[in-house]
Amino acid sequence: MDLSRSQANFSLGFGCSHASSMAPAPRIPIADDSINLQVDPSFRSSPTTFTPIPLQLLEQKVEKITVEEPKKDGDQKEDEHFRILGHHMCLKRQRDCPLLAQSKHPRRTIGDTDLELRRAAVRAWGDQPLHLADPDIHELMEKEKQRQVKGIELIASENFVCRAVMEALGSHLTNKYSEGMPGARYYTGNQYIDQIENLCIERALTAFGLESDKWGVNVQPYSCTSANFAVYTGLLLPGERIMGLDSPSGGHMSHGYCTPGGKKISAASIFFESFPYKVNPHSGYIDYDKLEDKALDYRPKILICGGSSYPRDWDFARVRLIADKCGALLMCDMAHISGLVATKECSNPFDHCDIVTSTTHKGLRGPRGGIIFYRRGPKIRKQGPHSSHCDSSTHYDLEEKINFAVFPSLQGGPHNNHIAALAIALKQVATPEYKAYIQQMKKNAQALASALLRRNCRLVTGGTDNHLLLWDLTPLGLTGKVYEKVCEMCHITLNKTAIFGDNGTISPGGVRIGTPAMTTRGCLESDFETIADILVKAARITSALQREHGNSHKGFVKSLCTNKEICELRNRVEAFALQYEMPASQI
Repeated sequence: MDLSRSQANFSLGFGCSHASSMAPAPRIPIADDSINLQVDPSFRSSPTTFTPIPLQLLEQKVEKITVEEPKKDGDQKEDEHFRILGHHMCLKRQRDCPLLAQSKHPRRTIGDTDLELRRAAVRAWGDQPLHLADPDIHELMEKEKQRQVKGIELIASENFVCRAVMEALGSHLTNKYSEGMPGARYYTGNQYIDQIENLCIERALTAFGLESDKWGVNVQPYSCTSANFAVYTGLLLPGERIMGLDSPSGGHMSHGYCTPGGKKISAASIFFESFPYKVNPHSGYIDYDKLEDKALDYRPKILICGGSSYPRDWDFARVRLIADKCGALLMCDMAHISGLVATKECSNPFDHCDIVTSTTHKGLRGPRGGIIFYRRGPKIRKQGPHSSHCDSSTHYDLEEKINFAVFPSLQGGPHNNHIAALAIALKQVATPEYKAYIQQMKKNAQALASALLRRNCRLVTGGTDNHLLLWDLTPLGLTGKVYEKVCEMCHITLNKTAIFGDNGTISPGGVRIGTPAMTTRGCLESDFETIADILVKAARITSALQREHGNSHKGFVKSLCTNKEICELRNRVEAFALQYEMPASQI
């Protein structure tokens, strides 16, 4: 028995003979809180002064005597009597008592209660699901999900991501601030963020078959527009010249678009001087001869190839020759064809360009963001009389300038959740399954083009080499704006686009149609035959409504809600779309 480890409810006491018989026996706490040990009053020794007893003697001189007491109310416990050094002792078992039972639990201090209240407050705010935290946003999000599931998505710049990408985007990585580059952050605690970003960089190079000693990559841009502007900011002085495909010809506004009236639309045209080249207005193809003439006259510092509404392959080798002749860096914006480039299903800009930018959410099926590839190491040999006019160095110096432009010049902390999601998508890009997806996407675009041509529809350039096509609606007397609206009412999404008319002037009479999203959902060539039939039906409805309402746009829009044919076509579209799986639909 270890009396040095005592607790309150088990006591050992010795009484003196001169003590009052009414006085309670003194108690010494010992180990078991379920029993009380005290001297039996009927067995008092002669009047002596109490002397402490060494514990060693107690252990040696204990004589146990068991006396069973009458049981009360089913009590099966018994008292025990024994002697210690001649003193008669009685061991009393405690009866069950709720108050005593409660005393066995550790007492909570005021500090413990306060901490638990604070923990509960964090849980109440932090662990609340969306449908409880914000029912309004949750309802709108559910409606958007159903719109996507029930509709035919034909916008060429849209796609559907997988569950893994969604989980990364909605993860705890959004909590971390990581300004700077891996290994050189402005904040601590980024050791795992660095590993994620480095893995994303490694996978980006692998996905496009690039060697790290020849190419570097920045995965931090928030969008391709941000990526493009970072390239201009890092490599040019304000007011220096860039040259890209005109927006009405299929280029992108971030390449320096100005309206025909001279209004500067994009930041690229505001802070830098821009001059466009165009497609041949009759064929719809890029006129490389005129491009060369303009470039030699204009002398841009950066020549930009790539676009957002160009359905044909690019002659990157020819554009490289033109850039060398005018002493320009060659940059490709491959946002729309990045998936085709990665799987070698189109000509490769990396064979000829100095800088390559892209979005990450179109054909790559990743999160919404941008990416910049830049050459490093020895320069490729340029051709042309002006190839060494402005630069005599033998190695590229793009990396530091572009990275500094991304941060700190233009952006703050990178979106770590986006970078992780991009790493996931890039891992998939390097798989045979992704290559099969891209090949099917091209086949579907060609099947859709053929189906529309058989239905006497006019396509810009007469077809497509990639994932998109441009439908010229002017022979039907329609504009892209009114047709786009009717399609939207039928749960078909596509977008209006400017095209060149028969007389070479820009016309708003076109729509851009793409196959990436519906290919992701599992559509094949035969399904796009059905989609072509649906699109032609929507065009006929639009023509009929336009004839009925003439120039009254208000009357035209009002009639869309009650038109019987639109309702029937919408039901057909929903029945068609619901046959196909939607990625991550259970999230």
